[in-house]
Amino acid sequence: MQTSQYPATAARHPFVSRPHRTVLALSVPVLVSLIAEPLTGLVDTAFVAQLGAVPLAALGVGTAALTSIFWIFNFLGIGSQTEVAQALGRERPERAARVAGLAFVLSLLFGGALILVGYPAAGWISGLLGADGVVRDNAVAYMNVRLLGAPAVLALLSAFGVLRGQQDMRTPLWIAVALNALNIVLDALLVRGWGPIPAFGVAGVAAASTVSQWAGALWAVTLVLRRLGWPHALRVREAGRLLRVGGDLFLRTGLLTFFLLLATRTATLLGPESGAAHQAIRQFWIFAALGLDALAITAQSLVGFFIGAGWVVQARRVAAVASLWGILLGVLLGSVMWFGRTWIAALLVPASAQPVFFSAWLLAAVIQPVNALAFVTDGIHWGTGDFRYLRNVMVVATGAGAVALLVLEGSGAATLFGVWLISNLWIAVRSTFGVLRVWPAIGDSPFRVVLPARSVGAIGR
Repeated sequence: MQTSQYPATAARHPFVSRPHRTVLALSVPVLVSLIAEPLTGLVDTAFVAQLGAVPLAALGVGTAALTSIFWIFNFLGIGSQTEVAQALGRERPERAARVAGLAFVLSLLFGGALILVGYPAAGWISGLLGADGVVRDNAVAYMNVRLLGAPAVLALLSAFGVLRGQQDMRTPLWIAVALNALNIVLDALLVRGWGPIPAFGVAGVAAASTVSQWAGALWAVTLVLRRLGWPHALRVREAGRLLRVGGDLFLRTGLLTFFLLLATRTATLLGPESGAAHQAIRQFWIFAALGLDALAITAQSLVGFFIGAGWVVQARRVAAVASLWGILLGVLLGSVMWFGRTWIAALLVPASAQPVFFSAWLLAAVIQPVNALAFVTDGIHWGTGDFRYLRNVMVVATGAGAVALLVLEGSGAATLFGVWLISNLWIAVRSTFGVLRVWPAIGDSPFRVVLPARSVGAIGR
């Protein structure tokens, strides 16, 4: 394959000669780092559970509120990853440095704004989520301490995006493991107290998280600045690009969340048995998403790099390899769900809910390879910067899915099987449009870029 018309770093990239090994080597560290956070959340819950139902309920309210708020700013990480990957593909490290600097400045500005707005609003938000009395007081105490870490949370999101844009997946892994280990140690010291350290209860969990996030953010930001340096100047229009990405991602993820909530509502209205069965299926679906997200993040960095280098053939090859591994992972997950259904039902589902569980569970198992493609193609299109297209696809998929769920509710013949049949169609729409944007590259897809004449021979090879 002739590569002389592309930047030297692209021509020497290990993916060119070892595509499958490269994708897997990058994906595994991402998967481990993604698993670290929910495991720490379980440890937080275990410590607070020892204090009783009221503190645990307050922790639930506080984490639900702050997770939703911080989620809004995920674009800092996703947008930075794409922009840095493309800049490095073009061999423009100065632009990568500007993107990193802008992301860190925006993290501090938005984080500071969250502190200023969050403190007076903490009580109102807790009440909105159903907390009152002592539960509300504990939730407010938790949120006020956690909000002090808001700039660090956003800076860490940005730094991880920049590092992954550099295709450094191991550094975010070590930082994630270290800060979560520190969080667990501080939980043990602060929640129930130790020696001269008093017991802080729920506020102790919040303090542990805040200190850990600041330690992780300082570590990650320092590493980024050592590698890329601080830019000589920041450009406002580049900040505007990140904010536009934020708008598209906010709408897309909001619609995704809306559909999942609407499906949960429909299942719950069918009765406690359907609600319980649906919760078990949904939780497994969220767990399975961790592996698929790891592939998506890897595809985003590699596609972004090769798109930045102008090497569309390799970007499409990344898409093919990542999609293949996604399908294989989806088949594996579906097989585990299919053949392990009896054991899983005994573990996760009350006996009274099992009659409605199995048919819906098998639907969720069958769709896993298609679901994998939906996740992986999201990462592929993040890498090209095709955020508006993903937003529009989600508008179509969620609009159709929401109408179908409401019609199902109104028909009087709703079942959990029907809820998951519609959910499968929602997944299939996203997956289909995700694939079509690459093959055959419908619309104004970045994969339709006209290649240099010397690339024609490379395509055939």
